Amino acid sequence: MAQHHKILTQNLNFDDQSQLAAYERRGGYKAIRKALGMSPDAVTAEVKASGLRGRGGAGFPTGMKWGFVPKNTGKPVYLLNNADESEPGTFKDRVLMERDPHLCIEGTMIGAWALGSNWAAFYIRGEYGYPALQIQRAVDELYAKGYLGKNIFGSGYNLDIVVHRGAGAYICGEETGLIESLEGNKGQPRIKPPFPAVAGLYGCPTIVNNTETLAAVPWIIENGAAAYAAIGTEKSPGTKLFSASGHLNKPGVYEVDLGYPLLEFIEKECGGVWNGRKLKAVIPGGSSVQVLRADDLEGVKLDYESIKAAGSMLGSGGFIVMDDTVDMLDAVINLQHFYTHESCGQCTPCREGARWVESIFRRIERRRGAPSDLLLMRDVTSQIAGHTICPFGDALVTPALSFIDKFPEEFQERIDAAIVSDDLPEESASSH
Repeated sequence: MAQHHKILTQNLNFDDQSQLAAYERRGGYKAIRKALGMSPDAVTAEVKASGLRGRGGAGFPTGMKWGFVPKNTGKPVYLLNNADESEPGTFKDRVLMERDPHLCIEGTMIGAWALGSNWAAFYIRGEYGYPALQIQRAVDELYAKGYLGKNIFGSGYNLDIVVHRGAGAYICGEETGLIESLEGNKGQPRIKPPFPAVAGLYGCPTIVNNTETLAAVPWIIENGAAAYAAIGTEKSPGTKLFSASGHLNKPGVYEVDLGYPLLEFIEKECGGVWNGRKLKAVIPGGSSVQVLRADDLEGVKLDYESIKAAGSMLGSGGFIVMDDTVDMLDAVINLQHFYTHESCGQCTPCREGARWVESIFRRIERRRGAPSDLLLMRDVTSQIAGHTICPFGDALVTPALSFIDKFPEEFQERIDAAIVSDDLPEESASSH
């Protein structure tokens, strides 16, 4: 098995890692002390030089994002740790918060210092009761020790951190939907611009970063940008957590160097496809990215550029594996039902279109599909993608079209069966 760098997972197997004393004993909170001895601009420059990219799905350079915050506006700056991990197939942030909450918090503290923020928040998925409890316990420990609040580590810097649980809405993982929810409003995305870095929470400059993204920051500050940039590939530096699920012998959360061969990841880290079955398809980055056939995967590597060249996206690292027993129509209906349920209802194309997409697939499933249904699907989806306030519309359209494009024979077979059935005399059709 390849020896990958363990930046985020090196201490996850220690049962006491969630406790402050154990975290410090293993080197915890050294990086924030070091950061406080640097200027905020120097910390931002270090993160920028590391090449760290957002791990929540978009892959945008983190240091560059921090640099978008305007200077000297007279308004407070806020940092929000986006732990609203609701993408189907993704559960990496849950593991970090449960097993190493102080790492998540230390990264948030460093980010807050770099941004000149005195108030930060964890926005945690509503269903994540235990992770929220672990983060809250860790925050309470820090206040009790004097590591949060006034004059942290004797630096003169003040920082408060609040833990906020959502109410179980996928859309609040979108940064402006998260902000609306945090303000006490309905969790519906805002029109951009203005972008949150300029006018976010309460109209003030705000940065929203994924939990895994911020958890990588202490290692970067402690070891230097060059050391982080030397891991992975030139354009995709560092390591990445993958939530491996589906038909695998060893599902779980794995940290691998970016650029690692995808098929080797399945065989060597995940123990191969279960029960000796054949690999049929992989969704590499969570439910909202394109599905890839097994024969698409030769030579593909786990990094942003290689996955994109193969026709999909690295996304959040929600790595879903399907064996040769999977009915792809059943699989896509499962995903589409999720998107229908989770639409916030703000935009008509998404609110109505999601139901249309699901209903067309269900009609085909019941062998009542028409030859024109696949064309109808493309017509409907063309009126959703790019016509909504946030990327949710694109997220629901992507799997719908990619499953049809990659496995057209399975959809056509159901439609053809419907045509044959309709052509039979009534008695014969019923006997079938």
